[in-house]
Amino acid sequence: MHSHNTLKASLPHADSQRYSHAHWEIQRRILRFLLRTIGMTLLVKLDSVEGIENIPAEGPAILYINHIAFVDPIVVVHVVPRNIVPLAKIEVYDYPIVGLIPRIWGVIPVRRDEVDRRAVQQILEVLRAGEIVLVAPEGTRRPVLSQAKEGIAYLAARSGVPLIPTAIWGTVGFPAFRTSQRWKQPGARVRFGKPFRYKADLKRTSKEALRLMTDEAMYILAALLPPELRGVYSDLSKATQTTIEWL
Repeated sequence: MHSHNTLKASLPHADSQRYSHAHWEIQRRILRFLLRTIGMTLLVKLDSVEGIENIPAEGPAILYINHIAFVDPIVVVHVVPRNIVPLAKIEVYDYPIVGLIPRIWGVIPVRRDEVDRRAVQQILEVLRAGEIVLVAPEGTRRPVLSQAKEGIAYLAARSGVPLIPTAIWGTVGFPAFRTSQRWKQPGARVRFGKPFRYKADLKRTSKEALRLMTDEAMYILAALLPPELRGVYSDLSKATQTTIEWL
């Protein structure tokens, strides 16, 4: 496993101090307290969390999820024992009132219809600072898995950090007040898979290779989901792991 210092040396502009972990940490702790005591208590029913031991106690990682409901990243932020830094479409910043939360947390805004080099650089800086970044590789909410974008493979190969597959379901219909019918039905479930990374010789690679790397990661995620949610990755017999090494 790469050490934090090895990662720093391997990324561009390794002496950059533009992202400050300490600057954001206090704000995130306050928001986590509000999320734990108000948000998750009153608005989202959480049924189970599996595989939490797969989250590293320290050091950088990319945690990637399927995305079926608005609250998915909020639930994951709540259950992970460390503060993590989500990505979100840049439009979220413009939402009335709700848009204040990603600003205070330091969520990384991403322009979805282009290669957002500014976002890529910011993500690499956050990883260099030893943080966990939360990514939804499909780029938008879907009821079942759709073909993911290659950005996740690019980021993971470029940085060399571990990937942690994270399946989430049972979130449709939340947020909902506890008095609603939704709370009488099954709630959210989260399942963290074993971490892996891409092989070191794939740091600079072709678009075709990035496609394969992305699909291999998505099949790993699909295997953690109930079969009816696997979408285009339903046929697990097609899954390969030629680009992957387990940690």
